[in-house]
Amino acid sequence: MEISAAGRLEVRITAADVGKRVSVRSLIEHGPSGEKFSDAVGVLTSWDNGVLRITRKSGESVRVAESALVAGKVVPAAPARRRGPAASYEELARITARGWRPVESERLGDWELRAASGFTRRANSVLPLGDPGLPLDDALTAVRRWYAARGLPAYAQTATGAEGTQELLCAELERRGWVREVTAELWTGGLAPVADLGDGTSGVLLSRDADEAWLARYRRKGVGEVALRVLGGGSPGASAPGEPSVWFATVPGEPGAEAPAAIGRCVVDGRWAGFAAVEVDPARRREGLATAVMAALAARALEEGASAAWLQVETDNEGGRALYDRMGFAPHHAYHHYRAPEEPASEGSAPDSSAPVGDGAS
Repeated sequence: MEISAAGRLEVRITAADVGKRVSVRSLIEHGPSGEKFSDAVGVLTSWDNGVLRITRKSGESVRVAESALVAGKVVPAAPARRRGPAASYEELARITARGWRPVESERLGDWELRAASGFTRRANSVLPLGDPGLPLDDALTAVRRWYAARGLPAYAQTATGAEGTQELLCAELERRGWVREVTAELWTGGLAPVADLGDGTSGVLLSRDADEAWLARYRRKGVGEVALRVLGGGSPGASAPGEPSVWFATVPGEPGAEAPAAIGRCVVDGRWAGFAAVEVDPARRREGLATAVMAALAARALEEGASAAWLQVETDNEGGRALYDRMGFAPHHAYHHYRAPEEPASEGSAPDSSAPVGDGAS
């Protein structure tokens, strides 16, 4: 906290600091264990009507009454990550979008509208990077109309917790009634350490296609043609320079098993390799199969020139987070999917489908 030369705490922030990263301390009336103060660090996203709103790295929004402020100051951006490859949010946002391509997309200024008949939120949400070329309310109206015309709910994918992320946009969406439904994290790490975990005897099979055996283990049942196009997007690989290269990994199950023991997917795009759909037969967990799958995919990605890795993990996936931490991955930023509020149907308008579109991490 900011302390004056006389030793007193001071408030050294104003409404002019909206958009900056701040640290504040405030009085609380009924704190746990008799605590009298609460601290918050994050981006100051608004200061209206005597109330400050601070968005933490996780995307959590904290409201602080101006009258309760004891101390506050602008602080530097979050410290650089201690391990893993250096990367900006924008670079990772574009790479991850290329790794999970929609069936249909359209530009709205610098924003990308994406649709894939409802298969996963990532492939059915607007990616708002840069300027949409319209005032925000007009841009959001255009987004809603685009998805309504396809019978889909309107989603926006945003991020918090790193330099250049979208805390201010998140606050504006919430102010307009958009509801955050899913939060996950994007983790990054070095690729070679993952490949080094392979022992050469894992029996992992690699393929360019998601065959029937692979799909039998994939947790999203009833995968149709649209989902296959999203999963295989970019599979031309080395035959199409500049396009992402997609690989599918399979560990066969016991003779007569209905599905493989484990599967995984990797997309190689320049220096980056992205892992997804790493799934293991519940009866075969703790045998190192997930590690074997990722090691085999990482080794292939190294052969194609990649050096860095990314993956997305749900915040409540304790097992996955522990595994990825041991592999050398670390959180880079949090990302969120906001759903537009329902609108009364008007004559001639397309329905706003409420069908689930899958979780935000894959």
